[in-house]
Amino acid sequence: MRIDVNVFLGAYPYRRVPGTSPDAVLRAMERVGIDEAWATHLPSLFWQAPAAGNAWLYETTARARRLKPVPAVHPGLPGWEAVVAEAVDRGAPAVRCDPTYSGLDPGGAEMRGLAAACGAARLPLLTAVRLEDVRQRHPNDRAAELPAAALRALLRSHAELRLVVTHADRALVEEVHFGSTPEEAARTWWDICWIWGPPEDHLEMLLGTVGVERFVFGTGQPLRIPETAVAKLDLLALPAARRAAIESGNVRTGLSR
Repeated sequence: MRIDVNVFLGAYPYRRVPGTSPDAVLRAMERVGIDEAWATHLPSLFWQAPAAGNAWLYETTARARRLKPVPAVHPGLPGWEAVVAEAVDRGAPAVRCDPTYSGLDPGGAEMRGLAAACGAARLPLLTAVRLEDVRQRHPNDRAAELPAAALRALLRSHAELRLVVTHADRALVEEVHFGSTPEEAARTWWDICWIWGPPEDHLEMLLGTVGVERFVFGTGQPLRIPETAVAKLDLLALPAARRAAIESGNVRTGLSR
């Protein structure tokens, strides 16, 4: 089984991106052998009230059972606690907040409050380090990248928080992992979509130093080509058990606890 924790639905505001409809994403999943995907409503990440896109997301994923909703929450706006509660009631695998796109301090009081609420609810919190490389960005896209210190602050906000970090590179993974306690590091999952594979072999190195149990499968599609994430694993020639842990085992085991 292969679970993709990092999929987007809907248009990207700064450039034309093909394949953003639910049907197109499902076809891409079929093409590369993805059984289930955690889906985010991409346009709402740029809205003043990101949770306004959650109704569409719930309705859309209800019609496509292979897509699991990851609703957006803005802890700086009134009523955000109800968004978390609804996600729990609807069986969402996670909620997401991208503080640099929402004008929030990534390690500030609002984000720590959200982290504590997610920890108490045993609901993973998903956040992206970046959506595009700085060299590709439109001049109007001025969102900063998530700093390691903010991620560590979130992990320390609640002893039960599970943090899912997407679009991180090797340097950030190492800075957070080795700057955290073993218990904090054990509550962090990193998706592989931004970590370089061969010939740089950043992914192979991290699997050896950080540990295979810390990584999950994520493509970032359609902002990124989904075949890339699969190719990274193919080129590493991982033992079957280690590959299965990344592709679904870590997520399934972690969410069942």
